[in-house]
Amino acid sequence: MNIIAGPAIEEEMKKRVSIVLAGIGGMGSVYLASLIEPKSSGLFRLEGAVDPCPQMSPSFEALRSLNIPVFESLEDFYSRHRADLAIISSPIQFHGSQTCLALSQGSHVLCEKPAAATVQEVRQMIGVSKKAGRWVAVGYQWSFSTAIKNLKEDIRKGLFGKPRRLRCLYLWPRDEAYYRRNAWAGKQKDERGRWVLDSPANNAMAHDLHNMFFVLGKKRELSAEPWRVEAELYRAYDIPNFDTAAIRCFTQENVEILFYVSHAAAVDTGPVFSYEFEKGTISSSGRNSDIEGRLSDGGAKNYGSADSEPLQKLWEAIGLAGSAGLPACGLEAAMSQTLCLNAAQDSMPRIKNFPRSLLVERGDPQNRSISVKGLAKVLKECYDMCVLPSELGVSWSKKGQVIDLTSYGDFPGGKIGGHKLNF
Repeated sequence: MNIIAGPAIEEEMKKRVSIVLAGIGGMGSVYLASLIEPKSSGLFRLEGAVDPCPQMSPSFEALRSLNIPVFESLEDFYSRHRADLAIISSPIQFHGSQTCLALSQGSHVLCEKPAAATVQEVRQMIGVSKKAGRWVAVGYQWSFSTAIKNLKEDIRKGLFGKPRRLRCLYLWPRDEAYYRRNAWAGKQKDERGRWVLDSPANNAMAHDLHNMFFVLGKKRELSAEPWRVEAELYRAYDIPNFDTAAIRCFTQENVEILFYVSHAAAVDTGPVFSYEFEKGTISSSGRNSDIEGRLSDGGAKNYGSADSEPLQKLWEAIGLAGSAGLPACGLEAAMSQTLCLNAAQDSMPRIKNFPRSLLVERGDPQNRSISVKGLAKVLKECYDMCVLPSELGVSWSKKGQVIDLTSYGDFPGGKIGGHKLNF
């Protein structure tokens, strides 16, 4: 066995990518579990973790046993340490400010999805990234998977021809405990007035909305850009924002994107998607299913599951932090999802409540779930027919405004210089 001692140890440590992890609960606990695995220790060194309530993380005791310091704020960490890579896994409302701070301190950044709550925050992050000469990867894990990388390359090469319509249906029942798990779940703003815009389309199923823009990107590091958005936003739970959405978007190339999601349907379905092109169709039938490409000439291609490499984003970020490369999904690629979601909120600023007569409550009062009678059937029919609920004439439906994003400024309302755009 070769034993490295003295100056040799110090030199070896310098070569390792130094990391700070902001947020060690939720997805942060998943990152942390991998970062403290002994078998990975030769690739990097974890300089510190940041969390105002670290005791709530299941890995807190492991951090203490490894003598990894925990800081209350990212500012506190940078006042004493430096890091090649900052992993931002804090709540949505902190993504923008913490990413900008880390960039200004010389760190590359892996920011958990979504990039931020508002498009103006993402634009600021891009500006700071360029000024600092550091990249930001956004943690849409599908974008880093072999399946999606290969699929996107085939689309870019023209294997499937020009895109026509992409659609996705994702029904994922949640209960009241899901909305009680923290102080910002289901909120539009947090207690300090910062935008969160937490919803299925901006959190649990944000991956699936982003992916439709991402695979249409003309370049590896880009996504297709939204042009016009129309949304119908509904809620069954007693929350400020929506738990159910039907969104229609047209890209700058006039490709239709349809997105149907709910936490208040009784059925667990998805993500089911169909991406239609002039020479074939790309589809997947549900969670962990393979992505299948079928060509109109009879050819077929299996891309595998996009869920098979959930932490490839982490290992790619660590590898790139010590090189001159760029991540598969950066801020420019991630901004399309944010812009579409902001426009969807503008399309229906007053969330429509489902009729109480349609609500079905299950479970005890401490762990109650709510579903809407017939909702799964309606959204499946919308998906099959490529329409929104209001276009089916559903009694509880309400049509949203069409938002033109040609010169969209800040959310809300697409304001530029404090004046609302006239769409």
